[in-house]
Amino acid sequence: MKTYYVGMDVHRASIVIVVLNGAGKVVMQSVIETGAERVRGYLKQLRGKVYVTFEEGTQANWLHEVVRLLATEVVVCDPRHNKLLQSGNKNDRVDAQKLAELLRNGALKAVYHGDNGMRTLKEFVRSYDCLVSDTTRVMNRLKAIYRGRAIGCAGHDIYRQDLREQWLEKLTERGAKQRASCLYQQLAALKPLRHEAKRMMVKEARRQPAYPWLMSMPQLGSVSVAQLLAIVGTPHRFRSKRQFWTYIGLAVVTRTTADHEVVNGVLRRSKRPVSTRGLNRNHNHLLKRVFKNAAKGACHGGPFKTAYELRVAQGMVPSLARLNCSATVGGYHFSGVETRRAVQSRKDETAGGLSSNLQSSRGEFDE
Repeated sequence: MKTYYVGMDVHRASIVIVVLNGAGKVVMQSVIETGAERVRGYLKQLRGKVYVTFEEGTQANWLHEVVRLLATEVVVCDPRHNKLLQSGNKNDRVDAQKLAELLRNGALKAVYHGDNGMRTLKEFVRSYDCLVSDTTRVMNRLKAIYRGRAIGCAGHDIYRQDLREQWLEKLTERGAKQRASCLYQQLAALKPLRHEAKRMMVKEARRQPAYPWLMSMPQLGSVSVAQLLAIVGTPHRFRSKRQFWTYIGLAVVTRTTADHEVVNGVLRRSKRPVSTRGLNRNHNHLLKRVFKNAAKGACHGGPFKTAYELRVAQGMVPSLARLNCSATVGGYHFSGVETRRAVQSRKDETAGGLSSNLQSSRGEFDE
C-alpha cells in the first residue's frame, strides 16, 4: 500500500498542496480554491495511507473536520515550533513542501483538536471572556481620564450608574467630558451583555457530565468550571499531571549542561545543581488565571490552607508557596476527574456485562 504525506499551506482564498511519497519525493503539487468540496475532491484521488498536516490558524477547525474523515492521520501543527520554515526562501509552495517533509520525519508538534461535543461551550466561553476583557478595558480608560487630571477615583463609585452625572461634573474640559460620557454609555451596554453571556455559558456547562464532579472540588465556581471544561475538554489529552502543569503554565523551566563527569575513571552524573529559569511561557493564559485564583482562595481557607502555612513556616517565600499550591490544586482536579471517569467507565462496563449475561441467560431459559 502506498503512503503519502500531504502538506497544506492554507490561506483565505487558496490552499497550496504538496504531496510526498514514502521515499520523500514530490509526486503532486496543486493550488486549489479554499473550500470543503475542493479539499474532499483532491484527497479522494489519493489511494493508500494518507497523512495530512497544516498549521493551526483561523481555518484549522473546519479543515480538520473535513480532512479527518478522508486521511489516516491529521496533524494540526503548532507554527511556533516549525523553525525549518524560517530558513531559506519562503513562498506558499516551499512552506507546504517543508510541512510535508517535517510530517514525514515526525518533527511536528501537534495541536489538540477534540470532538465537537464542546464546540458550543467553547464559543460561549470565548464570548464571555471577550466581554469581560472589553468591560475591563473601558473601566480602565474611564479611570485614566480622572487620574490624568488629579481627580481621586478610588473604589467602584465611579462606575455606578446613579452617580454618573456627579462624576461628569468634576470634568471641566468639554472634550474630556464628552469622552467620559461615551465610555459610560459603552460600559452601560457591555454590562448586560456580559451577564447574559455568563448565564448562557454556565447553562451550557451544566449539560456536561463532568460539571457536577468539578463543582464538588474545592475553590472552583461555576464560571471557572465552565472555562476548565471548554479549554481542557478531557484529561486524557495529557499523559500525566506534569504535562497538565505545563499546559496551564505552572511548569518550572530548567537549564543544565555538562551533565556527566569522570571521577576515578568512572563516568557518573554530575552533582551540579540544576538552574531554574522561571515558569514556562508557552501556556494557556485563561486556564492559568483560573488555577491562580483557585490557589489564592485555597491558601486562606479549605483543605490546602494547612499545607500553605506549613511551607511558609519552613521558610519558603509566600509567592513560591502559592505556586506550589497552584500546582497541587491543578494536579488534584486533574487526578480527580480522571479517576472519576475511570470509575464511571468501569461501572458502565460492569453494567454492560451484567446486561449481556442476563440476556444470554434469558435466551438459554427460553430455549
